[in-house]
Amino acid sequence: MKPLGRNMKLLSLLLLLALGAGLLGGMPAAAAGGVTLYSAYTSISVPPGESLDYSVEVINNTSDVVTVPLELQNLPKDWTATLNSGGWQVKEMSVKPGESSSVSLNVTVPLQIDKGTYRFELAAGSAARLPFTVEITEKGTYQTELTTDQANLQGPSDSSFTYSLKLQNRTADKQNYALQAQADPGWNVTFTAGDNQVSSVEVEPGANQSITVKVQPPEQVKEGAYSIPVSASNQSTSSEVKLEAVITGTYGLELTTPSGLLSTNVTAGGSKTIDLLVKNTGTADLSDINLSSNAPVDWEVSFSPKTIDKLAAGQSTTVEAKITASKKAIAGDYVTGMTASSPESSSSAQFRVAVKGSMLWGWVGVLVIAAILGGIYYLIRKYGRR
Repeated sequence: MKPLGRNMKLLSLLLLLALGAGLLGGMPAAAAGGVTLYSAYTSISVPPGESLDYSVEVINNTSDVVTVPLELQNLPKDWTATLNSGGWQVKEMSVKPGESSSVSLNVTVPLQIDKGTYRFELAAGSAARLPFTVEITEKGTYQTELTTDQANLQGPSDSSFTYSLKLQNRTADKQNYALQAQADPGWNVTFTAGDNQVSSVEVEPGANQSITVKVQPPEQVKEGAYSIPVSASNQSTSSEVKLEAVITGTYGLELTTPSGLLSTNVTAGGSKTIDLLVKNTGTADLSDINLSSNAPVDWEVSFSPKTIDKLAAGQSTTVEAKITASKKAIAGDYVTGMTASSPESSSSAQFRVAVKGSMLWGWVGVLVIAAILGGIYYLIRKYGRR
């Protein structure tokens, strides 16, 4: 009976081995080299706060169905990641023989992070590993940033200044920012986002918003540089940028006479000299002021001086204008235009010039009348006695 007992034990052992082999055959294993993980871009460079999307293929190189667990390993601190396929988050995948299945790996880099190189791996159980390398190009900050490429603009006081700002939300939450400007009294500051004038903007986490700031200085502002602090803020975060508007002064010119009277008289063929008053009514100096005229045909207008080299802001000077009427001018009113112009401003004045008959023709008329009277007297003397 003992040999039979030994045979029974041997038979039982063989049955257990066969059962184990059957179970293993029902669950195909991912042997080394049987599964490959593939992604096109495994080493990239990004700024802080970036969201990374990798497309990964799980390739089954065997002749059996392979089921493998998927797990991220050595993910850096504060990084987050998900594996998605078919609209689901997945932790395990089954792949048909000789085929592949895709899985989307979404990794979010934190905003507050040091510059450097970071590594992690996607593991398919013990069958395969896929290493990833991410180079962070700059030190990250968990804050709001308001910046501009051009903070300084220059122009006269009658112009408006337009600045382009970029508001970046480097926090992990959606932020609603109030927009404010601390300008001097009389300055008008408006904010525009898109096509709308706004007083606040909402920015998604990690996103940015373009903002246009339009600044209009007051009319009587003096020359100089003016600082305009602009801020985007809320209860949890804020940022400020200082804009600068450099006022070069206003340009104004006025041409008139010391008395304000814009009329005179002259005889035909005669000349008349009048005083012109050239005023700099702006807040900036003017230079190279030229005098010119638009006179009737055969009239002449000359200026002394013809050019004013420089005229300070608020100052005035006198110029003589000599008007010479045409000899053929008949009695009546004529208009002569005069202009003072500089590269920055100009002013014109219209003068009414009354022309009187020539004195020569007056004496001629007197002589003609005298001759007529003399002739009448002669005729009366000669024929009056008959």
